Amino acid sequence: MKKISIIIITGLLLAGTACKKSFFDRYPQDAISPQLFFKSEEDLALYINGLLSMSGTGIYYDDQSSDNMATTAAKEVKNIMTGSPSSKNLPDGWDWARLRNINYFLENYNKAQATQDVKDHYAGMARYYRALFYFGKIKRYSDVPWYGQTMNPNDTAQLYKPCSPRALVVDSMMADLSFAVAHIRSNVPSGTPNVWAAKALFARIALYEGTFRKYHPELNLQATAGRFLDTAINVTQDIIKNGGFTIYNTGNPTQDYATLFSSQDLLQNKEVILAYPYDASKSASSGGTGTVFGDYEQSPARDLVQTYLMKDGTRYTDQPGYDQMQFVQEFQDRDPRLKQTLAWPGFVKAGDNKPYIQRLNKNFSGYHQIKGFTNTTDNIIAGSVDVPMYRYAETLLTYAEAKAEQGSLTQADLDQSINLLRARVQMPPVSLAMAGADPDMILAARYPDVSGPMKGVILEIRRERRVELAMEGYRFDDLMRWHAGKLLTKQPEGLYFPGLGKFDLTGDGVPDIILIDKSADIPTDDKKEKNSLGVNLIYYKAGAFGDNVTVYMKNGTAGGALVTEITPRTFLEPQYYYRPIPYTQMVLNPNLKQIFDWQ
Repeated sequence: MKKISIIIITGLLLAGTACKKSFFDRYPQDAISPQLFFKSEEDLALYINGLLSMSGTGIYYDDQSSDNMATTAAKEVKNIMTGSPSSKNLPDGWDWARLRNINYFLENYNKAQATQDVKDHYAGMARYYRALFYFGKIKRYSDVPWYGQTMNPNDTAQLYKPCSPRALVVDSMMADLSFAVAHIRSNVPSGTPNVWAAKALFARIALYEGTFRKYHPELNLQATAGRFLDTAINVTQDIIKNGGFTIYNTGNPTQDYATLFSSQDLLQNKEVILAYPYDASKSASSGGTGTVFGDYEQSPARDLVQTYLMKDGTRYTDQPGYDQMQFVQEFQDRDPRLKQTLAWPGFVKAGDNKPYIQRLNKNFSGYHQIKGFTNTTDNIIAGSVDVPMYRYAETLLTYAEAKAEQGSLTQADLDQSINLLRARVQMPPVSLAMAGADPDMILAARYPDVSGPMKGVILEIRRERRVELAMEGYRFDDLMRWHAGKLLTKQPEGLYFPGLGKFDLTGDGVPDIILIDKSADIPTDDKKEKNSLGVNLIYYKAGAFGDNVTVYMKNGTAGGALVTEITPRTFLEPQYYYRPIPYTQMVLNPNLKQIFDWQ
C-alpha cells in the first residue's frame, strides 16, 4: 500500500504496451491514429502518466551551481564564469520533443469518449506540463518561440518562427496554469501531481517571474512585476486556507526537519504536497544518495554555514571573530537545521561505532552534506527514501516573500508563514519591527538592489529561504531572479584552521588530525603520533593552492579557510543571466536572434 502510485502507473503502462503496440516507444508518431488511440479515459490516463517527470534525488545535487556548494564538476555556470562562452561551445538545451508530445495530446484528447470534466482534468495536466516545460525555457533563454500546437514538418512559418517575447510566453504559461488549477482533480494516484501540486507550481513561477521582472531592468518589464507577485500571493493564500497542509512538527526540533529527507513514506506527510515515491523492494529504487556525503563532486561552502542564525535568533556573523571560528565552535548553539543539513562534530556514520572525523581533501571544503543522505547500511532502505518535490514550506516562503515585495507584509503574515518554520526547530520568530529596524548589513551588501521600508524583512526572508531550502536545488534560481549573479564569483571556502598543528573535529576536546608543513613527510602508521585516546592522528600536508600537499589553505601554512579553487570568476551582467540560442539553431533558422550580447 505504501507506494500504490507505482503499482497503478505500472499497470497502466503494461496494459498500454499490451494493446497499443509499445505506444510509449512511438507516440506521437503520425502512424498512430488519434481516432484509434484517444478513445477512453484509460487512454488519456496512460498518455498523461507517460509525461510524468520529476527530478527525484537529483534535487540534492543541484546546488552545485550555486554559492551553497563547492564542486569539482564541470557545471555550466562555473565554466561560463571562467572561460570564453559562446553559442558554439555551451550545452544545447534547445530540445522541443517533450513539447510536441504535450501538444499532440492537447490536439486530440477531446476525441475520447468521456465526460467533459474527465477530459478537462487530463487537459489540465497536459497544460501543467507545458507550463513547466516553458518555465525551463524562459529561465534559460528568456525569449523563445511559443508553440501552442504540434509542428507540421511542411509548415515553414512554424519551422522558421522567430522567438516570441518573454511577456507573451509567460502570459501563455499563466493561462495554462490558470486552466490547470481550475480543472485538475485533488484526488489522483498518489505520487502524481494533483491540483495542489499545480497550484504550488503556479505560485513558484509567479514569484520567480514577478521578482525577476522587478530586479532585472534590462527586460523593461518592471511595471508588470506586481501582477505576478499578486498572483503568487493569491495562489499561496488559497493553498494555506484550503489545502489542508501543515508544517511537519512532532515537537522534536533536532529531528523533524531531517525526517522530511529521510522518510520511506512521505505520501502521508501533511507538509509534502507532492512526493517522488520509491520502494527498492518493488524494483522502484532511487539508487540511494550515497555520493551526497563525502568527496564525490560537491561539498558545502562555509558561506552557507555562516548564514544560519544562532539558536537565540541572533546573527552568527555578529559574533566576535566569527570568521576565524573553527569547525567545532561553528556548530555550537546554532539553528538546529544546520545539524540536520550538514554533518556536525560528533556525527556517527551508520556502520561505525565512533564519531565521524571530517575527511579533508584537495578541492573540497571539509564540510559534508547529510541532507538527502540516507545514513544506513541497508541498501533497500537507502533506495526506498521518498523525495519531496513540493513542500508546504516553500509555499509559506513564497507567500511571505511576495507580500514583502509588494510592501503589504504584516506580522500576522509572518506568524502564519516563516514563523511556523522557525517554530518547528524552536527558533525565535521573525519580528517585522525588529527586522525593519536592524537590517543585516552583510546581507544588505550582498543584495544591494533591495530597498524601501521592507528591506530588512526581505533580507531575513531570503536568509530563511536559503536555510530552509538548502540543498534542494532552489538557490541558483533564487540568485538569478534576485539579480544576484555576482555572488557566484566568490570562491567557495571550507573549514578554517589558524595554521599548522593538531585539531579536534569530533567535539570531544581530543585532537583527531594534524596539519604538517608541506616540506614534511607523512610518517608511516607505526610512527604517527597518538592522541590521548591512544588513536593515531590523521596527518595532512598543508600548503597554498597548487603546492604538493593534501589540503590547500587560503594563506598556505599560515592558515585560513580551506580553498577549493582559485581560478578567477567573472559574471557579466546582464548577459550571464541568460544563455545563447545554440549556434546550429541560428544557422538552421536565421529568424532567431540572440539577446544581451551573446554571440
